[in-house]
Amino acid sequence: MSLHPQSLPPVPADTAAVAADAFRRRPNPYILLRDRLGPLFRDHDFLALYGHTGPPATSPARVALVTLLQYMEAMTDRQAAESVCSRIDWKYLLGLPLDDDGFDHTILHDFRQRLLTHGQEALLFDHLLVHLTAAGLVKAGGRQRTDSTHVLGAISRLNRLELVGETMRATLNALATDAPGWLVAHAENAWIQRYGPRLVQQRLPKEARKREDLERQIGRDGLTLLAAVDTPTTPALVSGHSAVALLRQVWAQQYTEDDTGPRLRPPADLAPAAQLLCSPYDPDAATARSETRRGAGTRRISPRPVRRRARTC
Repeated sequence: MSLHPQSLPPVPADTAAVAADAFRRRPNPYILLRDRLGPLFRDHDFLALYGHTGPPATSPARVALVTLLQYMEAMTDRQAAESVCSRIDWKYLLGLPLDDDGFDHTILHDFRQRLLTHGQEALLFDHLLVHLTAAGLVKAGGRQRTDSTHVLGAISRLNRLELVGETMRATLNALATDAPGWLVAHAENAWIQRYGPRLVQQRLPKEARKREDLERQIGRDGLTLLAAVDTPTTPALVSGHSAVALLRQVWAQQYTEDDTGPRLRPPADLAPAAQLLCSPYDPDAATARSETRRGAGTRRISPRPVRRRARTC
């Protein structure tokens, strides 16, 4: 993808008017942030991450802001992309008009991978600290964290949490359609509430400990279901079901077990991105790295979504 840097425009009049009316009784932190600090990033800050040819990239200055917001609110990529489209305070901070429909959630994954590939994990906080220092909110010699690795890792873990939760939900829904009697006999009552709504519609826990508890709970639920499937009396319709096979594959890729039960694998223990399942609804979807050329004889690795069929993860 190519980058044609542009300056972020002022907040559009329609967005400013609606925001002023919506938050007239109590201040909103994102609106105060935009009013006090202005645009935190510029497209020029991210020139090194993009090539000179190919389709134009979504403004990395805006995507960088969304990356910080989704970390602050413990959102997955899909939830963050939906917030760009629907939330007035996000539109105000990003300088978007009311009718802007945002961008596809895969843009966030691509942006994070570009930061990691080019060794620019600290780029977000480096520029953010410049603004905070100029505003007198951060003083020299303090102990503020100045790297973004924790932010990027936490967001990646949120998306993996969404994947395993949705895989469990998709499997239960498939069995409820094709083998309802067997599922009623083996499902736990708590599964109805836990996997009824889509995980992306729920607000994920912000506390790391609670998110880890949810990761482990989903892991235990999946293993319980697979153990029931693996009994000799299970009908072939269930044991050979494609949704069960998908659940088994996702659990093998994403989970490992220790003395306390299942837990998500550390990033270094994951298979290459091209081999990982990333959607229970489209097993052929994948993300991978592709090689693109930039300049005379210069090659760089540019991660991007790979479409094997109609959709990507």
